[in-house]
Amino acid sequence: MSTPLRISAGELETDAIMAAIEDGRRVVITTTGQTEYEVTLRYDGSVYYCDTPTRLHRHESEREMRACIRKMGYAADAADA
Repeated sequence: MSTPLRISAGELETDAIMAAIEDGRRVVITTTGQTEYEVTLRYDGSVYYCDTPTRLHRHESEREMRACIRKMGYAADAADA
């Protein structure tokens, strides 16, 4: 298993994040709200996952995962969405 890619929210664009998870890497994003927390994004070959401190979200398509990444502000291009 490859080493997870660790980034801060807004550090990479959605395309780069998607490329990493579709290549089999876990992407661990440090983000801040009221507190700092980590979110892990991954892909098992058929389902995309967004593992937050409180919930595991499943996305059935690349489109859904891209929308989640942008909506949650994980990517540099989130403001363009």
